[in-house]
Amino acid sequence: MIPELFKNGKTVFSFEIFPPKKDGSIESIYKTLDGLSDLHPDFISVTYGAGGSAAGASTHEIAGIIKKKYRTRCIAHLTCVNSTKEDIDRAIEEFRQSNVKNILALRGDINPDIEPKKDFPHASDLISYIKSHSSDISVSGACYPEGHVESDSLEEDIENLKIKVDAGAEHLISQLFFDNGAFYSFLDKVRAKGINVPIEAGIMPCVNANQIRRMIALCGASLPEKFTKLIARYGDDAEAMRDAGIAYAIDQIIDLAANGVDGIHLYTMNNPYVARKISESVSSVLNSNTEKV
Repeated sequence: MIPELFKNGKTVFSFEIFPPKKDGSIESIYKTLDGLSDLHPDFISVTYGAGGSAAGASTHEIAGIIKKKYRTRCIAHLTCVNSTKEDIDRAIEEFRQSNVKNILALRGDINPDIEPKKDFPHASDLISYIKSHSSDISVSGACYPEGHVESDSLEEDIENLKIKVDAGAEHLISQLFFDNGAFYSFLDKVRAKGINVPIEAGIMPCVNANQIRRMIALCGASLPEKFTKLIARYGDDAEAMRDAGIAYAIDQIIDLAANGVDGIHLYTMNNPYVARKISESVSSVLNSNTEKV
């Protein structure tokens, strides 16, 4: 199970990938996984592709491939806002059939054109349901260092996070952020609230200015001056932006590791080149036997 990885004192290093779009080719996932496999992440998470996607490459199938073919631990995302209990039962059974025993439980984005189902209004409801009905499944959750965009305040969001952990979340992965100081402040607040499960820092390399602007609009991450200068100077030069974004992510990860974070979750955006550059640069830092602060 994923929570066991955090018991040996090493900084856990994991990747996130996403299924191909419904009109995409399944071969793209194999290309991504082939490019990541020899980097030996501690686990790979697979985002939720409701209803399957290209060539039936749904989340549970890809997660199963990661375990069986690539012999790497995996965690499958599962959203609930548009699901009934029967839908969740069916999804969990599909995960079991693919030998996937780790789930990242999420509410999911609300589509204004679709009326949400009533069974699981919050991620904590999904977590509680899984823990009470599937004792063989390990459940993780998401957290938001600068607060969820729908929360009135960070304090309110941390109260909701406590509910999520009390419901059974054994491990948390953070939303992306670009200001390590904001993450450290968040950790102080959640630990003070008695939230003591392992928390991984979510890092997204800024390799494309337009892509990162879209992500920031969705998640509300703040932009440190150092970061805004990077985009302003290199945003129109694709190669320079890629290399500068990789360097910024490496700098973030080294600082986080030096401060003893539980783990790093790298949002790879299915880009093995970027993941490789970062992994090779931080490998010795993350694998250091020096005791955490």
